[in-house]
Amino acid sequence: MKIDTIINQPVIETERFDLRPLRKSDKGLVEHYSSDERVARMTTSIPHPLPPGMAEAFVTRAMSEDRDEDTWAMDGTKDGGPELMGVISLKKMDRNQTEVGYWVAPIFWNTGLASLAVQALVEANPLDNATMFASVFQDNPASARVLTHCGFEYLGDAESFSVARDTTVPTWTYSRKL
Repeated sequence: MKIDTIINQPVIETERFDLRPLRKSDKGLVEHYSSDERVARMTTSIPHPLPPGMAEAFVTRAMSEDRDEDTWAMDGTKDGGPELMGVISLKKMDRNQTEVGYWVAPIFWNTGLASLAVQALVEANPLDNATMFASVFQDNPASARVLTHCGFEYLGDAESFSVARDTTVPTWTYSRKL
């Protein structure tokens, strides 16, 4: 695995794809995929329907030098795939910890993409964290399997509000010491 830094966020290279910082040209695919109700319903923050300008605001925030979350595109161009197949992020927390978040476009579900992206991010540990956390909705066991496959351990049950569902949803919380 090779890591190169662009601006103040690294590019993380894997054999199949690269995790690279978002760029303005990603807006269209971010909008296309995140407007899919199946994607939005598995996140806490993506509304459905997706309001105009939301994808552009997301990309702009991700590109900001003073952001509190580093976001990478899962870019498959090195293997003949599209520039954006999903996104993965690390939200900064206190005590040298981060929270991992990710979504994958439905066309790439069940291909191992999420597991490879999470594993690459864990191995690179670009923010030199002591611990990474992640939460998934309990009705999304595929995402829970991604986390356990990547060495995350179950911590407990909780709940989070889902904007797309307009309700609080039970979650499973996981952590990984690095």
